[in-house]
This record gives sequence, C-alpha cells and structure tokens, in this order.
Amino acid sequence: MPQAKNPEPASRPRIDKWLWAARFFKTRTLASDAVDGGRVKLNGSTTKPAKDVKLGDRLDIRAGEQNWDIVVQGLNEQRRPASEAQLLYQETPDSVQLRTQAAKLRKLAPVPGP
Repeated sequence: MPQAKNPEPASRPRIDKWLWAARFFKTRTLASDAVDGGRVKLNGSTTKPAKDVKLGDRLDIRAGEQNWDIVVQGLNEQRRPASEAQLLYQETPDSVQLRTQAAKLRKLAPVPGP
C-alpha cells in the first residue's frame, strides 16, 4: 500500500528526496541541484534541498522544458513505481493546460537543420 494514502508521518521528507521519490528527477543529486538552482519553489519561494515537505505544500517545478505546479498529497522518501509516485501529488488544472499547450507548440516547431 503506498504511503500516499497514510496520514502525515512524524518525520517529513526533505524536498530533494520527495522530488526524487515522486519521479520528477532521476537522481537525488539532480533534484538537489534543481532546488539549489531556483528551479523548484516551495509555496512560491526558493528553498534549500534540506527543507521538509508537508502535506498541502505547493511546488513549482521546472525540469528541462517541463513545468509543473503541484500540491503535495502524500509523503514518501522511497522511490516507488510511477503509478504509486503519481499518488504523491496533484497537478493544478492550469498547470495541466499550460503543459499541454507547450507540448503542442513543441510538436509544431520546425526541426533544426544540420
């Protein structure tokens, strides 16, 4: 049973561990670098990789060409299958719409020549 459905545990995970467990980044190092580089905002503010995440926190995440605006719905420090990782957060409707539009624009963009 994924931890996402459990109540908030006594110890909260660090933001870099949570981002890795939720599968936004392939490694904790990449997640930590993104937080340090200001590409992840916690409740609208830049933060440090060691900051704890709690239920209801809002995260703005930029990873490559992808942007997400999510609300934390579950806590987990261990990387689980993608289907379970998706239970850890809920993406806002505006974020879904913007990512869909960005994907369409990338598809229509001309392929760079040699």
